[in-house]
Amino acid sequence: MLPRVLMVDDDDRLVAAVSEYLGNNGLEMRSVSRGDEVLGEVRRADPDLIILDLMLPGLDGFEVCRQLRDAAAHMPVLILTARDEDFDHVLGMEIGADDYLIKPVAPRVLLAHVKAMLRRQATRKDEGQTQTLTFGALTINRLTREVSLLGERITMTSAEFDLLWLLASHAGELMHRDDILKRLRGLDHAHEDRSVDARLYRLRKRFGDSDGVLRRIKTVRPHRYLFSVEPW
Repeated sequence: MLPRVLMVDDDDRLVAAVSEYLGNNGLEMRSVSRGDEVLGEVRRADPDLIILDLMLPGLDGFEVCRQLRDAAAHMPVLILTARDEDFDHVLGMEIGADDYLIKPVAPRVLLAHVKAMLRRQATRKDEGQTQTLTFGALTINRLTREVSLLGERITMTSAEFDLLWLLASHAGELMHRDDILKRLRGLDHAHEDRSVDARLYRLRKRFGDSDGVLRRIKTVRPHRYLFSVEPW
């Protein structure tokens, strides 16, 4: 069965061009043009990945992404938009997008990002044994992708979990942002990419880490991060 990709965009010419290119490269393509049609199509088609524009009729892409995270927390979402402001990029990652590309993008680049995301998703599904990390009252289960702190389950997006697992797997080690991006995406990336910062911000909020004194996931400038072993 071919991987199913749902493209959400109201630009018919772009949808046709992208659908043809990705379809010729081993993907089954579906599309909707309105933000308020997305959840219904997700329930009907059960896609493996969503390519999401931000400027949509019905509901904008930010609200669609929020709804997707409530309804299908682990489904990969790639935002593809003409909006290139840093604020939009950071907000998109904060509300749960897994990747963010600016239009226009070369078809082969889009395909590379889509296939990398699908490979990561397939790896998650194929993990065959329980892998658990424990730090005091924090437990992270890689197979079930569940996180609990003080016995309370912490809900997070797929992208947040991937970052948490990576950092926790290297607890006590400094990790550079560029290395984190390469491990998470498996692709070359721009040095100004702020997606790791956005995910870290969300993780710290979920764990109640103080903005003033970061105890659990620390930032060590420039662009390095440390998952602390002790204060859990």
